[in-house]
Amino acid sequence: MQQQDRFIQLIKEHEGVIFKITSIYARNAMDQKDLYQEIVAQLWTAYDKFRGEAKVSTWIYRIALNTAITMLRKDKKLAKTKEIDWVLQYTDRKDPVQEERIRQLYQQIEQLNDLEKGIILLFLEDRSYEEMASITGLTVTNIATRLSRIRKKLKAQMLNQSKVDRYGTR
Repeated sequence: MQQQDRFIQLIKEHEGVIFKITSIYARNAMDQKDLYQEIVAQLWTAYDKFRGEAKVSTWIYRIALNTAITMLRKDKKLAKTKEIDWVLQYTDRKDPVQEERIRQLYQQIEQLNDLEKGIILLFLEDRSYEEMASITGLTVTNIATRLSRIRKKLKAQMLNQSKVDRYGTR
C-alpha cells in the first residue's frame, strides 16, 4: 500500500476526531469544512514525521487542536458562538430531556476559551490525563487542575442558565 493510500485510510478511521474538533471550533458549516481541510493538510504535512511514539489518535488530536486554535487566532470570526445541533445526531432521540441537557452543555462549552474547549473535549472523549497532557503539551497536574476548574465553571454556567430559563432574568 502506498503512503498516500495509508494516509487516506488513517483519515477515514479517525475522521470522527477531526469532525468533533471542527464542530467545536468552527462557527458554521462552511468554516467547519475549511477547518477540516486545513487539519487534513496539516496532518499530511506532518505524516512523514510521525514516528509512532504516541497513539495515532493522540497525534491527530494534537495536530487538529493546534490547527484549530491557530486558525481561531488568525481569524477571530470563527470564535463566535454557533449552533450545535450536530450534537443531537449522536444522542438518543427518544429522550428529549437528555437532548436538551446535552444542547445546554455544548452551548456552555462554546463559551469556554480555546484551551478549555480542547481539554473538555478530550475529557468527554474519555482520554486519560496522560494522553490529554501529551496532546496539549501541559503537565498531568496542570490538566487535573484545569479540568477541575472547567467543570466548576461549566456547573456554575449551567446553574446560572437554569435560573435564567426558569425565571427569565438573572
